[in-house]
Amino acid sequence: MTVRAKICGIRSERDLRVALAAGADAIGFISGITHFSEDALDAERAAELSRLAPPYVTRVLVTHLEDAAAIVDLADRVGVDAIQVHGLVSMDTVREVRKTSGGRKIIKAVHVTGPEAVDIARSVAPDCDAVLLDSRTADRLGGTGLTHDWSVSAAVVTALHELGCPVVLAGGLGPDNVADAIARVHPFAVDVNSGVETATGDKQPDACAAFVTAAHRTLWCRPS
Repeated sequence: MTVRAKICGIRSERDLRVALAAGADAIGFISGITHFSEDALDAERAAELSRLAPPYVTRVLVTHLEDAAAIVDLADRVGVDAIQVHGLVSMDTVREVRKTSGGRKIIKAVHVTGPEAVDIARSVAPDCDAVLLDSRTADRLGGTGLTHDWSVSAAVVTALHELGCPVVLAGGLGPDNVADAIARVHPFAVDVNSGVETATGDKQPDACAAFVTAAHRTLWCRPS
């Protein structure tokens, strides 16, 4: 199986067409935010775009909301296949989201700010379907355009392999560095947003295609 590729921050029909033409396995709609994101949508607009996605492309709600009922309600309104809990939430909240999500896959974001991310990821893995590793700043929980320490991410992949939990790598990825990131971290999937955008924040066709191609060129290998 090749490394999977998600293009996040879909905010227009054009963005959607570009991501689909690139061959993205998953698309992300950002809605319900507590920290800044240029790509945030209200539920109604996210739902309009979600309905346009074809079968076999995973639609992911990316949200900062911190209340389980509000997260699941938003996922219902948007109409998605998976929920990326990207906010600063307790594991009780993640467990409640998973229990009430109607069978949707739950991805929990862990921000890699230091070696402690390995233990954090190990603690959250039993209660979600995948862990997403991202960078963060004081005012952003994602979409930073910044990479983090991939040696920590690689250690997370090794630790979570024992638990059977896939890892999605995000944070500062783009067409020029995704192959290197995959070779060093060995994630199940990679996730990009700002790294494939134009100066105006629109998804750039060549960049999206190059990113997805680089991911699909690599067979996913479980760490030894």
